[in-house]
Amino acid sequence: MIRTSIPRRTFLKGIGVSLGLPYLEAMAPLAQAKTIATPPTRMAFVFFPNGAIMPNWRPEGEGKNFKFGKTMESLESLRDDITLITGLAHDKARSNGDGAGDHARCASSFLTGAQPVKTSGANIKVGISVDQVAAEQVGLATKLPSLEIGVERGRSAGSCDSGYSCAYSSNISWKTPSTPMAKEIVPRLAFERLFGSRQESKSSAQRRDFYRKSILDLVAEDAIELKQQLGSTDRRKVDEYFQSVRDLERQIHYSEEAGRDLGAVVDFPTENPGDRRTHIRLMYDLMTLAFQTDSTRIATFMLANAGSQGTYPMVEVNDGHHQLSHHRNDEEKVAKLSRIDRFLIDEFARFLEKMKSIPEGEGSLLDHSMIVYGSAISDGNRHRHEDLPIIMAGRGGNTIQSGRHINLHREIPMNNLFLSLLDRVGAKVESIGDSSGRLTALDV
Repeated sequence: MIRTSIPRRTFLKGIGVSLGLPYLEAMAPLAQAKTIATPPTRMAFVFFPNGAIMPNWRPEGEGKNFKFGKTMESLESLRDDITLITGLAHDKARSNGDGAGDHARCASSFLTGAQPVKTSGANIKVGISVDQVAAEQVGLATKLPSLEIGVERGRSAGSCDSGYSCAYSSNISWKTPSTPMAKEIVPRLAFERLFGSRQESKSSAQRRDFYRKSILDLVAEDAIELKQQLGSTDRRKVDEYFQSVRDLERQIHYSEEAGRDLGAVVDFPTENPGDRRTHIRLMYDLMTLAFQTDSTRIATFMLANAGSQGTYPMVEVNDGHHQLSHHRNDEEKVAKLSRIDRFLIDEFARFLEKMKSIPEGEGSLLDHSMIVYGSAISDGNRHRHEDLPIIMAGRGGNTIQSGRHINLHREIPMNNLFLSLLDRVGAKVESIGDSSGRLTALDV
């Protein structure tokens, strides 16, 4: 078979849809037929609210010789892919003279490193978030400059935390200092945003829903033509990818049916899954697929809004999360919070395992990604904003020395980490928010 080269940004097209492809050997230039196409570096930020039970979070030891805290035990199998960082802080999440409102400041400063203007009116202002700085510079290389997803609906008006606008609590992504990037919380709509054609009309989407056609059915003709150009390894990779797309479509469909059945008794819109675990997993799977297909290289995921009162019955916690976070060292409340922390980490570990299982280039999808998991509150009981609970996953295209615990031994702005990540995705800026330099401890 004569080898042909196909463009990296190849899409399979059908009526109203376009489907990106994973990295294939055929995407390497013909002059480099024996090489493997070099994947880009992706960057994602996963936010959780209300802080953590820090004694169970903190790792023991430093460097390569560290031991995960009790909360993070499910990450042990991913040890070599993880970088734990102790000592990062968000000064702009502190009051700095503005009084109460730590939860609103936690979310709004998480990716901006900027102090939000205390207002419940239309004059909101904070800063540009790191994901949008990256999207502005590298987002044109993909179908979507960035992807913003979440689990809980947000409000853009009114006061949600001690005089702060609800926009601050509901968003971590900010395109401009006064413009938040609204997140998508409905799995079906997020899926169609990834794979629907920009020219798709409402009527074509309705026809597709009526006949319940898979996106794969709509691009079948293009897919057959493509596979005739590929070698056996690439054909197998495409088949595995198509199966993952079909599986996700089915999962979304089944979760929608469950949501309709439980809509009267579960605090979710009927088009959403019937339980929080399913919802979180679908959103993680969507983010994985978005990166695998190079539909976007920048993403944010809010596991809940700041100050969330979400419940976690799957781990026998029916009390509101925020209410529990003010535990005053009550052992029962601390135990419940620890179960929430562990549940969220377990789901994060599942996501990372899936990323790691997808071969790409000379490594995996996770190897070519940088996933920051954390919050701008450490101790939720006292509203502390230093010594933040931060996990870095992935190697950033082999530019990050992972498998270690970096203890900074002093307070360092979290935006220093962001500067270093921006360098790795090709977005060159000199500063962001309250950064004071780059976090060189991350380097290989």
